[in-house]
Amino acid sequence: MAAIDLNADLGETVDGVPTADDEAMFAVVSSASVACGGHAGDAASMTDAVRRATARGVAVGAHPSFVDRAGFGRVALAVAPETLRRQVRQQIDALVAAGADLRYVKPHGGLYHAVTRDAEAAAAVAAAVAEVSERLGRALPILGMPGAIARAAADRGLPFRLEAFLDRGYLPSGALVPRTDPGALLHDADVVAARAVALVADGVVEAVDGSTIRVDAASLCLHGDTPGAVAMARAVRAALDAAGVAVRAPW
Repeated sequence: MAAIDLNADLGETVDGVPTADDEAMFAVVSSASVACGGHAGDAASMTDAVRRATARGVAVGAHPSFVDRAGFGRVALAVAPETLRRQVRQQIDALVAAGADLRYVKPHGGLYHAVTRDAEAAAAVAAAVAEVSERLGRALPILGMPGAIARAAADRGLPFRLEAFLDRGYLPSGALVPRTDPGALLHDADVVAARAVALVADGVVEAVDGSTIRVDAASLCLHGDTPGAVAMARAVRAALDAAGVAVRAPW
């Protein structure tokens, strides 16, 4: 039976207020990328996310970001590599301190995109993950898109896992459509579900211009704070079930 991971960004509370229906999303996903204080989340939300994940058998990943709560971590910031390494390590450490049996690390937002193209930022993130991995006694995989971060992970002896986005538009280059541009977000549950099946069955995703992009993904992402996220997630699970695809964490 074919299998795929389905992940969502969860635990993203702002001033104690959730930005997503975490309870509903935890019931559908197999992995949760939990905000750990850089762009959202706090000690209470991390503890709650770990509790929910444990109850549902969902794998927990750390979702560190640039320290930018005002911008929700979605803007690329100029941060010295050593400072970035320390900030990312502190965020991952905070989630471990909240009781997480950590399975992977996925950068968030502006940091996610920065580490695909910026070798110094990628090296800083990989160094932070390697430090935590050494303390835990196992190499934590990094989840992301192709680019500098994949090379930095390899340099540190860390596994790298490729993901694809179900609710984001793709450019013909394989990059995501910027959130400020038309077509950046998908909202039709049927379209998103069909994309999930195509990614598993054929390893392809359709770009905004109609061209086809090859994506050999180990994990599929739905953003928990996207409008209609729960309906899309449920549609994806139903479509994958109907196609005979098992949804389970690979970590």
